[in-house]
Amino acid sequence: MEYVKEWVRQELWDQVPISISVIDREFHIVEANRSFRENYGEWRELPCYAVYKGRSERCERCAAAETFADGLTRVREELGKIRNGQQTYYFVHLLPLVHPDGEIRYIIEMSTDITSTKSLEKEKLEAERLAVVGQTVAGLAHGIKNLLMGLEGGIYVFKSGMQKGDDQRMVSGWQMLEENIDRISCFVKEFLEFARGRTPSVGLVWPNRIARQVIELFKDKAALQGIELKGDLQPHIPYALMDEDGIHSCLVNLVSNALDACALSETVDKKVTLSAREENGSLIYEVSDNGIGMDYEVKKRVFTNFFSTKGSGKGTGLGLLTTRKIVQEHGGKVSFESDQGQGSVFRLQFPRDRLPHPTEEE
Repeated sequence: MEYVKEWVRQELWDQVPISISVIDREFHIVEANRSFRENYGEWRELPCYAVYKGRSERCERCAAAETFADGLTRVREELGKIRNGQQTYYFVHLLPLVHPDGEIRYIIEMSTDITSTKSLEKEKLEAERLAVVGQTVAGLAHGIKNLLMGLEGGIYVFKSGMQKGDDQRMVSGWQMLEENIDRISCFVKEFLEFARGRTPSVGLVWPNRIARQVIELFKDKAALQGIELKGDLQPHIPYALMDEDGIHSCLVNLVSNALDACALSETVDKKVTLSAREENGSLIYEVSDNGIGMDYEVKKRVFTNFFSTKGSGKGTGLGLLTTRKIVQEHGGKVSFESDQGQGSVFRLQFPRDRLPHPTEEE
């Protein structure tokens, strides 16, 4: 039997590549293997918190104390210090050693160093962050380039009109300048709003009123483009706790996109419908159109930074990103269906039990 114990110690206990220690109910280490000694140094007559973390008192959230109390096996990720004083991340498994009388007299702690894994995770996150920054800068530069090209075009048309004494050409050039200045203003506002965010101002609002305001806002534009814009609003929808300006912005983005999709379509009978209804405890807005629709590749990129199908200088690509952000702040979700040449339906769904609480005054 002694031979077996010695073999277990030499061939198993001291050979496994993880640190193993045994602690008693006073949290003192009473035994440890070679890997533990190599990683954490001297341990005899020392408490586990002093060896693992260099502390002078027990940890506030002590996994060993919890295991002594309930006898459950635990797995924790911890931050500690190895013998050279460097910080280390490790996974520790705690197993109670139950005596035949039912008392837990000792706990085995098996710890695996995951510091290198944590380092790789940080490097990966940093690489992803830099990639997003690069994508954002590239998208911003591309958008600014398109706007500058529009300004240069307007300047050229205006100057050529002056040189030729062509009043109509001067007016056309000036209109191009005004349009592109408006686009710059819109671009900057959308970018700042998306980057900085806004604090929702939540209160009781009538969902149908927001929808009617948006329909009224786009009524003339739709008529000029030969598009029928109509509402399909379920009557008597109860009031809801929402940020009225935020939801208004969402519907403006969706209706604007739908009108643009119809304008690009060759369909004769062009239609955009904004609907609102209550269904299974959720408030639902839908914006449907019979415009150009989207193919598979476009649908994959709908919520990508600066992605726009509106053409050069006509969109920032932030509208749907901003819409999704506002909807998520309300505990809701955005979904859509689209077929190329058939049109699209965008849906905002707000479960009433997840709507935000009113903003508290300071």
